[in-house]
Amino acid sequence: MNNWTEVTIYTTSEGIDIISGFLTVHGIKGHVIEDAKDFCEFLEGTTTHWDYVDDSLMELKEKESNVKFYLSDNLQGIESFNQIKAALEGQRALNEGIDLGRLTIETSNVNEEDWSTAWKKYYHPTKIGKRLVVVPCWEKYTLANNEVQVTLDPGMAFGTGTHETTRLCMQLLEDCVKEDTTMLDIGTGSGILAITALLLGAKQAVGVDIDELSVKVAQENADLNHVGEKIELVCGDLTEKISGTYDVVCANIVADVIIRLSKDVKNFMHQNSILLVSGIIDERCDEVIAALQQANLNIVEKITENGWVAMKCSL
Repeated sequence: MNNWTEVTIYTTSEGIDIISGFLTVHGIKGHVIEDAKDFCEFLEGTTTHWDYVDDSLMELKEKESNVKFYLSDNLQGIESFNQIKAALEGQRALNEGIDLGRLTIETSNVNEEDWSTAWKKYYHPTKIGKRLVVVPCWEKYTLANNEVQVTLDPGMAFGTGTHETTRLCMQLLEDCVKEDTTMLDIGTGSGILAITALLLGAKQAVGVDIDELSVKVAQENADLNHVGEKIELVCGDLTEKISGTYDVVCANIVADVIIRLSKDVKNFMHQNSILLVSGIIDERCDEVIAALQQANLNIVEKITENGWVAMKCSL
């Protein structure tokens, strides 16, 4: 029997639809909205029909608007929480001029501090693709012939290798990286994709993330895997601080951000570059494909798992 954790994001009446859409993009199929504005409008339209309104209901007039949803108490639920938390603040940049409120996350049943360590009981060595094995740093693993070990201590950064979006991208990456490959990882999180590329033989990787904690965690993970000197990590929004071109560009983010990125990602590719995109729920796949094709990118391969989609693209 699954245990569930209630997660609440505090926003504004104006931000309700934006946060609802944001959660849908991150694979949250159902959520509950508490909007003070809706309740006030309801009262104004029905006052003549009521002799008395309970004080507990009247308190809703003063309640801060919020969106609630539920995550299972397992590793996938914690991965989803970490991904949502890391991406949430980026909604301000995507919706300039709209008051989204404080965008604070609260959890019930599990304290947020507990989430930073709770996932460890679920996280064990994970085989991905043909050769890759993601191993938590506190576990011992004996490699079979030809296997490549990626050692991680992801903390609260997204990317343990257990979420479908990361696994799909790693499977594609495994076939794209050659000796002397250069790689750009947009939305690096724990650094898992950039580190994987380096362990597969890439000569250099650049990882960028808007979250300072992710940048710190990614460097620690790179050092754990003895590739710290081959990785450059940047704190910034998408590619705003990035220059140059790369043999492989990865963007394991979400559909809306990939659509936004598609307009200028070619600036970081040369004629033989490969673009890998993941983090797309299947309901948004056609929309992402249309944006990529409009940017004159070709869809070379598409793979799916449990309602998530990843794609390999070329110029």
